Amino acid sequence: MSAVTPLPEGDLAQLPTPHLATDLPGPRAKAAIARDAMVASPSMGRVYPLVPKRAAGCVIEDVDGNRFLDANAGIAVNSTGHCHPAVVEAIREQSASLLHYCSSDWYLPIYAELCERLVATVPAEMGAAKVFLANSGTEAVEGAIKLARYATKRQNVIAFFGAFHGRSLGALSLTASKSKYRGGFGPLTPGVYHAPYGDAAYIERLLFEHVCAPGDVAAIIAEPIQGEGGYIVPPADFWPTLRRICDDHGIVLIADEIQSGMGRTGTFWAIEHETVTPDIILAGKGIASGLPLSAIIAREGLMTWGPGQHGSTFGGNPVACAAALATIDLLEAGLVDAARALGDHFITGLRALAARHASLLDVRGRGLMIGLEFADHDTAEAIELACYRRGVLVLTCGPSSIRLCPPLVMNTAQADIVLATLDAVLGEMAD
Repeated sequence: MSAVTPLPEGDLAQLPTPHLATDLPGPRAKAAIARDAMVASPSMGRVYPLVPKRAAGCVIEDVDGNRFLDANAGIAVNSTGHCHPAVVEAIREQSASLLHYCSSDWYLPIYAELCERLVATVPAEMGAAKVFLANSGTEAVEGAIKLARYATKRQNVIAFFGAFHGRSLGALSLTASKSKYRGGFGPLTPGVYHAPYGDAAYIERLLFEHVCAPGDVAAIIAEPIQGEGGYIVPPADFWPTLRRICDDHGIVLIADEIQSGMGRTGTFWAIEHETVTPDIILAGKGIASGLPLSAIIAREGLMTWGPGQHGSTFGGNPVACAAALATIDLLEAGLVDAARALGDHFITGLRALAARHASLLDVRGRGLMIGLEFADHDTAEAIELACYRRGVLVLTCGPSSIRLCPPLVMNTAQADIVLATLDAVLGEMAD
């Protein structure tokens, strides 16, 4: 590798990528990492030594001038790509007029405008709906469980093994993707039960029979495609069975779309791939293209709590709302369709890789939410690191998987670079 070079000029998104100007991590990155280690909480488990300086589209440039092709979008957050001009302009305009006023105590027109736009996206069968805006997916989960308990006057909640719903104590009680997330933090919220993801019959067969009467259950919460648990697509009968159980027993059905929503699977909401409609949809991550925002979208007849029974100082911040409105415009203008088409291209290419490389055991997913299965965690982690060292950013998930969740603006040529990189890495590991 050459010595540190000046950062290149021009349109970053159009520059040749990957481009590695230094060893990884470079000298500036090493200095930043050392500084971080002195003051930042050690609870943040960094994946690889990436130190971004700027980004555009699907390209990230680090502090040493190395350029990476982003196939993880900050864990499915940068849905419209990095620094999309329309999103940046919406943020600029809003920040010049109003940065903040607490939406829980006063009326922000942009708050209501975003709520209207979100309601218009949900399945028609959901009927009239209302929205509460928060700052993060975890907060949306916490609020949804609080709402379900309030509406049903019941206390128990059923979630699934492999689920990730957040790390605050209530959401952490639902999370069951890795034991290390829960270890040392008990006792967690009582009244939470787990079932195997994809096996809805387990709820009636075992939970209702032995440990949890259905009349005590406020909600069942599930991801349409399980994210942190391994990008698992459930069997076709999973969601219809959940809906039937909830209807039979007056239970609220919550679709956690924090990772799967906002166009990622080639439909606006991943639940649209199923034949059922939930009572609550949770949005986050990609909703505002990188600004902190989340949403609880619930049937109107369910969201009946009164003034003061839920709120947020920063939730529905006007700048984040402006970014979300621009994001929805872009999704509806073609990015949802683009995610579906590029997802098909990826799946075809990845299945061709699986035919050539025995180590790639399974390819699954919808749209640009794609999981690759390997023999064990060590193999998946080695592939993740090898891709980084070649300038392509992917992430592990589940016990032994790699996830591909790139920005929805990724083009076919960039997708082919990701495929070629995986091909090279898998071939190298087999030698």
